[in-house]
Amino acid sequence: MKLDRIIAVRNNKTVYRDGDLCMKVFNEGFSKADILNEALNQARVEETGLNIPKIEAVTMIDGKWTIVSTYIKGKTLAQLMLDHPEKKDEFMNLFVDLQLQMHSKTCPMLNKLKDKMNRKISQADLSATVRYDLHTRLEAMPKHNKLCHGDFNPSNIIITDNGTPYILDWSHATQGNASADAARTYLLFWLEGDIDGTKQYLDLFCEKSNTAKQYVQKWMPIVAASQTVKGNAKEREFLNTWIDVVDYE
Repeated sequence: MKLDRIIAVRNNKTVYRDGDLCMKVFNEGFSKADILNEALNQARVEETGLNIPKIEAVTMIDGKWTIVSTYIKGKTLAQLMLDHPEKKDEFMNLFVDLQLQMHSKTCPMLNKLKDKMNRKISQADLSATVRYDLHTRLEAMPKHNKLCHGDFNPSNIIITDNGTPYILDWSHATQGNASADAARTYLLFWLEGDIDGTKQYLDLFCEKSNTAKQYVQKWMPIVAASQTVKGNAKEREFLNTWIDVVDYE
């Protein structure tokens, strides 16, 4: 395998292309359990029939754990939105349709979203009172078992040259409530500074899924709290503004 063509550099990992293969090489010290869990998530999601890269191998390259999958040639939806602002409505509709298609699937062997969020809230740098309130809110939310991505944003969608969309990066995949997944996407648009996109996304998601906007908003403090465990100081500061224990009107 040749590691000479870098596709992307992320925190603690570098993604390379070698012909028809894509190699995500993790830095030394990255949790082996997290890497194997990501590969397992992706392998399980493959079985749903969604268009995603196929896992080819999990191996070591130069002493570093590496996930090898099929290389999907195309442009990210985020790049297409930048290149063709006049088509943003069309792209946003496609984006929401893809998310709803994903939410129509079940993947019973994945970790449960509620369990993951409870664990993250427990680790969050918040007062015991706020953590208790968030745990209580989370427990009261309806339990679902829909396939959730956990990081669904236009950068994780590749559109091939023939127009076929593929969903990438299943490291945060869980089974749970689709509106929690939508709340996470909503906050990701905010973090990108795309305020117009934020509103457009939520309007479309709620319209197409026949979900009350207030229901998605009820998830936002819970989702924001669970995300404060990772990310930089600026992101944590923003997310903390969403952790409001007063119910939304």
